Amino acid sequence: MSRAPRAEGARRNWGSDEAGCSVLHLDMDAFFASCELARRPELRGRAVIVGGRERGVVLAATYEARAFGVRSAMPMTRARVLCPQAVVVPPDHRLYSDVSRSVMEILGRVTPLVEQISVDEAFLDVSGARRRLGPPTQIGASLRERIRAEHGITASVGIARNKFVAKLASTHAKPDGMMLVPVDATVAFLHTLPVGALWGVGERTEEALGRWGITTVEQLAHTDLPSLQAAVGSVIGAHLHDLAWGRDLRPVVPGREERSIGAETTFATDQHDPLVVERRVLELADRVAARMRHQGVVARTVSVKVRTSDFRTLNRSRTLGAPTDVAREIFLTARELVAGVDLGGLPVRLVGVRAENLRQREGAAAQLTLDEAVDPRAGAQRDAEVALDAVRERFGRAAIGLGAPRG
Repeated sequence: MSRAPRAEGARRNWGSDEAGCSVLHLDMDAFFASCELARRPELRGRAVIVGGRERGVVLAATYEARAFGVRSAMPMTRARVLCPQAVVVPPDHRLYSDVSRSVMEILGRVTPLVEQISVDEAFLDVSGARRRLGPPTQIGASLRERIRAEHGITASVGIARNKFVAKLASTHAKPDGMMLVPVDATVAFLHTLPVGALWGVGERTEEALGRWGITTVEQLAHTDLPSLQAAVGSVIGAHLHDLAWGRDLRPVVPGREERSIGAETTFATDQHDPLVVERRVLELADRVAARMRHQGVVARTVSVKVRTSDFRTLNRSRTLGAPTDVAREIFLTARELVAGVDLGGLPVRLVGVRAENLRQREGAAAQLTLDEAVDPRAGAQRDAEVALDAVRERFGRAAIGLGAPRG
């Protein structure tokens, strides 16, 4: 969540030149609260607070509640005094984790250079995706649209030449907006901000700078370095001086090795037809298996996610007898899991397939070979799917699809 101070003077159009601006910071708006509104749309437009009803602190609040002064980490007792009409919703961390993981997968389809820094925000380096997907603003708009369509929540995006400026841009784009800070406008943008917007300026540092008459980024930038270091220390002073002039050389660093691989899709219209859902499950299983083979991993567990039209999300999983990267096996298991979900008579909005408990295929070779010896069709099916991979690599994924298995 972005908590850096904002300045009204910074909330404007800084230009449209995207050259050199390949870093995006995506931050979901009031994330926990937005997840709750997505599954309880009757609460939209109302003040909603996520947290314990009497004890604990505020975990998230809608912008309607924030208008009364409610903020994250505020004691719930204080929040109830400020906004007594608010609807208090207990947190559902499994839901938030599920949505977060799905959003990060959406980002990963754009570029492998995704650095998740919290449950609701991440940096992306899209320099390698521009030829395929267009300029950064087009990529940012597409991501925001996809997240809204699949999860019913909004995200704000900042675009700049480095991580520091991109994060500040997303803060000023909130809620539900996008801001580009061109390279040539970087310093001008920064110099509209209060000094507290700089990374590393906490309450004590801000007080120390204030004693030297430094309250804005522009004043800090024009303070000679020795004086700045005398005020806050040698290392911090040099760091803040660099930031005040827009210098941040840190690259976007991808996260940890994947522990699972999944794919999901939201239907254009909610689906009552189980055959339509089944065909989509096949497509997703095919996509997941192809990614697994590309990464050289196999999975021991298959899980599915089904979201109904009321945004209720149901998860089911099953552990396989032997690890696999074969789409047919993943599909047959996923199909059974989806068929066993009680939809309560509601149509399906979203369906997802995930391969979990991953391990390197080389390490599972002995068990795979035994499995294939018992059922030769398993080896033949994998060979056929590997051949599909080669065709798609050359002619594109749409060139050929996986046929539905019988039975």
